[in-house]
Amino acid sequence: MADEGTQNQTQDEKAAKPAAAPAAQAPAVVPAPAPAVAKPAAPAVAKPAAPAPTAAKVAPKAALANPKLKQLQETIISANIPQLVMMSISLALDMRSSDIHMEPEENKVRLRFRIDGVLQHIVEYPTNLHPAVVSRIKIMSNLKIDEQRVPQDGRTEVTTKEGREMDLRVSTMPTVNGEKIVMRIQDKSRDIPDLPELGIGGRALKNIEEALKSPNGIILNTGPTGSGKTTTLYSALSRLNADGVNILTIEDPVEIQIDGLNQSQVHPSIKYTFASGMRSALRQDPDIIMVGEIRDKETGNTAIEAALTGHLVLSTLHTNSAVETVTRILNMGIAPYLLSSTLELVIAQRLVRKICEHCKVEDTVDADTIDGIKLILSKANLEGEIDPALVEGMKFQKGAGCAECNKTGYHGRVGLYEVLRVDNKIRKGIFTQMSTLDIQDIALKNGMLTLEQDGILKALQGKTSLEEVYRVSKKGEFEEAKASKKTKEAPVADGAPAPESAPAEVVPADVETETTENQNKDQNNLDTNAETS
Repeated sequence: MADEGTQNQTQDEKAAKPAAAPAAQAPAVVPAPAPAVAKPAAPAVAKPAAPAPTAAKVAPKAALANPKLKQLQETIISANIPQLVMMSISLALDMRSSDIHMEPEENKVRLRFRIDGVLQHIVEYPTNLHPAVVSRIKIMSNLKIDEQRVPQDGRTEVTTKEGREMDLRVSTMPTVNGEKIVMRIQDKSRDIPDLPELGIGGRALKNIEEALKSPNGIILNTGPTGSGKTTTLYSALSRLNADGVNILTIEDPVEIQIDGLNQSQVHPSIKYTFASGMRSALRQDPDIIMVGEIRDKETGNTAIEAALTGHLVLSTLHTNSAVETVTRILNMGIAPYLLSSTLELVIAQRLVRKICEHCKVEDTVDADTIDGIKLILSKANLEGEIDPALVEGMKFQKGAGCAECNKTGYHGRVGLYEVLRVDNKIRKGIFTQMSTLDIQDIALKNGMLTLEQDGILKALQGKTSLEEVYRVSKKGEFEEAKASKKTKEAPVADGAPAPESAPAEVVPADVETETTENQNKDQNNLDTNAETS
């Protein structure tokens, strides 16, 4: 009987293969009925090679050719839940994904991977499989499988066939169509790149190296979630890691374990927080302390106390630029005189996708954009930052899309950096609570490059595209440059006089005198009322 059942199952699988073939080309892996691929009258299947209309942003052809994706599709068809979960994780690792999104919709569940910072549609599976998928992931990460009303957070560890250890941070969120699952992948075995490999060079690298040599003070790294702040701090700590120093880190979570560092993970549920961890760290005879994030006044005051007592403190913060970090800390309630005496360096950063080297082509940029970029770079001190010939040529590149980059035109990422070195002028500005714009003017005169300027330089060097630069950085300076150009080059009709400012309105002397007398009377009445009250 077992052999007969096996033969029947084999025959059923062979019979199902023709129907499953179109599914391997479209993200929806549920086998389409036979008539769906026969008539060109149906717009969704007019061309067998084209993706279905529900998958306008499907995994590219290179990803579809991935054998693991085909295995995942077959697994979904067979409804093998444990294998579906593991194949999703394995495929995500192969595609260099940082996050896995399982998002239930009304009639399907879509699976998306965040690759090089951008979400890409991979595949879809039926909604009736999703509860079992959620339960499987909850069991792996020690979450309550019967609790579906509130979000839950957990973690688990997996080991690939190649022996790579991965840490998965799992988050569930109840939605109207079911529970959404997001798994963040942390590769514990990956190497820590050095600062120049991250994309830091020129004066920015020199300023960071000088700050790391300081015996005490605070070094802050700012940027949004997923911008590479932790990797930058790990790279800096790798340079400081030596037998003669005691380095303590307080993290949430410990993403990469490094030999020579004493790494501790906070547990807010038992009141072990960044602030309490730092206070305990100060009793551990540290030379250098790295705290995951300064979230409140208590943590900020403890970090400043550590810096004042002779320790070098590294931490992160969430702000949009390096200069805005000063305002953010002051708004926490930190005294200006304490901040000005301890802050050494602020790094603001973003991650942009690198152009694929296999399909790099020259990009066409309009004249207005070129003129705006020239005005932006004219404000920057570019000595030692870039080859002057690249600035003169003003040529940009982009990726055409190929099999190596999954038809996206990008492969890998590089950082944009805005490094604020705190000198005496900036310390005075912090102490006197100067405005953000005034402090930024001082920093720019000292040679600081903004995120926008650093991005343009990397685009000129062919590392990324202008589109990527302005995807992650503000267009503030570019818009100001365009407005300045329009003001200077305002068109004047032939033979028409140049525009003049409107003449000042002439006020008769008697009217002016009467107005002044009325204002004086009003002021006297106000003074009299004030004295009476």
